[in-house]
Amino acid sequence: MPEGHSVHRIARQFARNFVGRPVAASSPQGRFAEGAALLNGREALTAQAVGKQMFVEFDGELWLRVHLGLYGAWDFAGEIFTDPTIASANGRMGQTNQRGTVLDDEPVWDAAGENSLTSIGAPRRSRVHVRMSEQTRGLADEGPEWPPPVVGQVRLRLLTEITCADLRGPTACEVQTPDEMLGTLAKLGPDPLVGDPAEGEERFTAAVRRKRTPIGLLLMDQSVVSGIGNVYRAELLFRARLNPHTPGKDVPEEVVRGLWRDWAGLLRVGVETGQMMTMDGLGPEEYRKALASRDDRHWVYHRTGLPCRVCGTAIVMEEAAARKLYWCPRCQA
Repeated sequence: MPEGHSVHRIARQFARNFVGRPVAASSPQGRFAEGAALLNGREALTAQAVGKQMFVEFDGELWLRVHLGLYGAWDFAGEIFTDPTIASANGRMGQTNQRGTVLDDEPVWDAAGENSLTSIGAPRRSRVHVRMSEQTRGLADEGPEWPPPVVGQVRLRLLTEITCADLRGPTACEVQTPDEMLGTLAKLGPDPLVGDPAEGEERFTAAVRRKRTPIGLLLMDQSVVSGIGNVYRAELLFRARLNPHTPGKDVPEEVVRGLWRDWAGLLRVGVETGQMMTMDGLGPEEYRKALASRDDRHWVYHRTGLPCRVCGTAIVMEEAAARKLYWCPRCQA
């Protein structure tokens, strides 16, 4: 399931490519025909992410809400304007493509496709053509067929004169009124990149400290904190040296606040690089390896039976609320 950093990247891409433009909306699959008809021809006004959900505002007081869930993805075609707030891994103004992040002007390939520009969401092979330069014009006239042919089960297609976004396999795709959208937001926990981070920290701390639910489950509860999924959950707990079974109310307040601040930092890194980079203090070559392979960028996630990078104890994997939980039984005792 795409975690918070991916959805923020999607929202920023929509802000760059769709906001301020009239949008043609259709549902090639047919399952969202009524909603697409409501949006068709309207101007996109804003795009924002909160945790794992994206909201696009259209004129006429309508909102598109999308939750990708486990299998959803956005595929982009046409002329793509890159977001100048998303730098490459070394802090320079780079671009990302289907698999790689620019580092020292050379692409670092990620076989998992985690930091996709052309397809963001569930991993899949890209079938679209993308021109990533802000200076390029007229791709629709000069390049492949425009609009691009529909491939597979496209729930929603959003189209401007030069950019196309196809949505496949989402958990939720609906048109909401302003009140309905605010009602959805009210059910979500704080997101470090939305609103006042200090207020978010207070909400998160209060929510955790009043519950006996294990902290390993609370971090995945989107009403407690938005955007954390399986990878970030495991890595945050390890970085805090915190046993995932500790009841929330038994976690010291300073540790809870540390979790929030660490999440805020990791989320920003994820948005900038497109990858869930959770290891600190890496040299240039180690960092390049970590960008290229998720096996080299995480402390405990997906490392069942492998030695802990700190103490050498075998990493444990167990089921927690039907999701895989990875942790070190010694470092996080």
